[in-house]
Amino acid sequence: MTRPKRATIVDVARMAEVSAKTVSRVVNNEPHVTEAVKTRVHEAMRALRYHPNVAAQGLVRSRSYLIGLVYEKPSPSYVVELQKGALERLHGERFRLVVLPVESVTEREDEIIALLRSAALDAVLLAPPASDHAGLMAELREVGMPFARISPTRLLGQGASVAMDDVAAAQEAAEHLVKLGHKRIGVIKGDPSHAATDARLVGTMQALAKAGIMLHPELIESGQFTFDSGLAAARRLLALDPRPTAILAQNDDMAAAAITAARECGLHVPEDLSVVGFDDSDISRVVWPPLTTIRQPVEDMAYRAMDMLLGALKGEPEGGDVQLAHELLIRRSTAPPKAG
Repeated sequence: MTRPKRATIVDVARMAEVSAKTVSRVVNNEPHVTEAVKTRVHEAMRALRYHPNVAAQGLVRSRSYLIGLVYEKPSPSYVVELQKGALERLHGERFRLVVLPVESVTEREDEIIALLRSAALDAVLLAPPASDHAGLMAELREVGMPFARISPTRLLGQGASVAMDDVAAAQEAAEHLVKLGHKRIGVIKGDPSHAATDARLVGTMQALAKAGIMLHPELIESGQFTFDSGLAAARRLLALDPRPTAILAQNDDMAAAAITAARECGLHVPEDLSVVGFDDSDISRVVWPPLTTIRQPVEDMAYRAMDMLLGALKGEPEGGDVQLAHELLIRRSTAPPKAG
């Protein structure tokens, strides 16, 4: 079977009745080209299905036009939100996104630096926990690779970053349960390597202390921000006597797992057990009952961080620390505890 011939810049120039150099100027957004000529060139490109060779453009400008996104084992929903935000900002730009999942930023720092160098990236977005890793950021500065941080909790003031207040968000989630009348509240923590895990626990403890409620050690279980780890943690909490009347999980995957664990025990949510999640990911809306959760604007944070990174690549001043607002979304997974 004969493969169809790929259109070239010469073909576009011939159809648009301009020179190849003019086509190149249009593709590269260079000045001194009239709107009428730009329109003819773009119409020819669409008709011929011509796509500029980004790699070739990079060779000319000593750029790869590749931006990396580094993340470590988060929930699938979180990754999707990160990519959606980054890609939305890249729409219409010549830069492309390279997704770089890693096993452990703490244990494999040298490997990650080598990976970023070998990928010939122009810049990189750092998602948690990479966004809180001082050694990684120092290495990136040393090699001159621009970076922007998504949802950092520590080391603020080091490079461009977009985050929200995890302490305040967790505090509001816990206060919601307290206002409903819950006093025995279980907590499922996230991955201990993520700074947000400690920040969310601090917020929860502050809210309970303010209400005069003790968070006993047996009511705190550890997870990994995954469904399976949340299921195991929720089973341990529900095996306590007395069991908690509410569970506050540090992400939606673990909260959804808590609902599953409740059903295994013959409990109804929210009549017998209230459950609160964190993130407002897709699973929070499809699980039954829909989760009361904290909306963390992950997509917006990735969009803003990418915008800062593109600005840095264009020579604009380095962005500072931007904080976006969270929101408590009250759905059907929470209710007052049963009397007695």
